[in-house]
Amino acid sequence: MVENKKIVRSNFALMVVAALIAVPAGATPKTGTTLTGEEIIREMHRRYAGHWYKDLTFIQRTTYYNPRTATVDSAQLWYESLTLGGNLRIDIAPLDAGNGIIFRNDSLYVFRNGQQAFGGPTVHPLLVLGFDIYEYEPEETISKLTALRFDLNKSYETTWQGRDVYVVGAESADDKSNQFWIDKERMVFVRSLQYNPNGNEREVQFNNYERLGGGWISPEVIFLANGRVTLVEEYGDFSTDIPLPEEIYQVDERIRLPWVKN
Repeated sequence: MVENKKIVRSNFALMVVAALIAVPAGATPKTGTTLTGEEIIREMHRRYAGHWYKDLTFIQRTTYYNPRTATVDSAQLWYESLTLGGNLRIDIAPLDAGNGIIFRNDSLYVFRNGQQAFGGPTVHPLLVLGFDIYEYEPEETISKLTALRFDLNKSYETTWQGRDVYVVGAESADDKSNQFWIDKERMVFVRSLQYNPNGNEREVQFNNYERLGGGWISPEVIFLANGRVTLVEEYGDFSTDIPLPEEIYQVDERIRLPWVKN
């Protein structure tokens, strides 16, 4: 969550992404009435609101792959701080290099060498689906996901990795629309599929969930483009015990990183 030039082209810096790839063998549609997308969002919020952790820190190993050769291009350590409500700060090792990313107020800021290299409006879909859905009121989540072109009126049920899931944004396995997949028992996000305007397919998987505090965490996140792995994120050293100060997500007037000294 490499080199500086790869910060901007990473899935985070490019809106951190998700998108559609063919439904794998073994994903068998189920028949019967299912919940609508809005009902699923409301149930996810009802299930964990007030219980899901508010603040989270973790260390992430970020590995980029060459999609043509399936070999490792590069790897980094990212030190991440997350506060529900759309705040994510990424400190990229080595920390004294001044490279990082901040998500705040539906905006993305990318830094190189202690200076802002990019900034602009961005709703991070994985923050919304994986974390903030348990903090925002359902109406706010519905608004954000609708703006990201998920059709919440379309849904069906199937299986994914041996577990029952809701699929929101599509009506069948052949419906190539932006969609996100929710574990039916745990009510957590497990997969998203999207197309870009050129028809290219992108996918994100949240795998191997484990309990953390009053919620869950996925220690492995996989990004694919047109069926090929481009990025793997492995999370560890989780902590939910220390409230994070709001100031760590600030971007000051001189667009210096918060952790860069004068």
